Amino acid sequence: MKLYLDPGHGGSDPGAQGNGFREKDLNLDIALKIRSILENNYENIDVRMSRTSDVTKSLDQRTNEANSWEADFYLSIHINSFNGSAQGYEDYIHSSLSNNSATSRYRDIIHTEVMKLNQLDDRGKKKADFHVLRETTMDAMLSENGFIDNAQNAALMKQESWRRNVAQGHANGIAKAFNLTPKEATDRGALYKVIAGSFKQRENAEKRVTDLDAQGYDSFISTSEVSGETWYRVQAGAFSSRENAETRLQEIESKGIDAFIAID
Repeated sequence: MKLYLDPGHGGSDPGAQGNGFREKDLNLDIALKIRSILENNYENIDVRMSRTSDVTKSLDQRTNEANSWEADFYLSIHINSFNGSAQGYEDYIHSSLSNNSATSRYRDIIHTEVMKLNQLDDRGKKKADFHVLRETTMDAMLSENGFIDNAQNAALMKQESWRRNVAQGHANGIAKAFNLTPKEATDRGALYKVIAGSFKQRENAEKRVTDLDAQGYDSFISTSEVSGETWYRVQAGAFSSRENAETRLQEIESKGIDAFIAID
């Protein structure tokens, strides 16, 4: 399954802003987490992102790239903004589509899974004539994950654990909608590795190792190829039990350090 994952905005376009946040940063953080969860936990999933850093990319560039790649699904990640009082989650498919379309069925599944984890009010499943929904040749969906100018929603956005849960909800929905096979279902004796950050620059990974050491956690750096790019991963534990790995993950995230679980 080929997923084109689009963190909205970026570079010279910050998107919505409020409560000390820029939408482009939150979109990218959540999208990177979605990619990590899917690629590390499921078989036969190929993820391509419109951007993996803070760069400017036009809407045409995004949809043309997805179309040329012949993606199976286009998922665009956004954060909403309105009047400071509006709050909650909503998602969109193109206005021309029926409620019985394949796109609508995929969206229904993803919507349900996201709402299980995001702690947000459900503003419903909607339709619009957004460029990324109109100009894509594959099924496409856009999610609006809370309101950046709402104090309650922004308090959630500040939490690393909340952003990871939002990503997990999207990943769970993708996995369920496209019948992805979990890696642990195919691999005997799986090893659950706690990855406390994945970086393009080795010096950033080395800083994370230093930070972990100061918190009392042993860690080391390994390299990984993701979508043709080299990433420096910081591993902070490996466990035969997923429950133990989850415990370590929660410990590390409670220190304000981003982490996820990879399965070998």
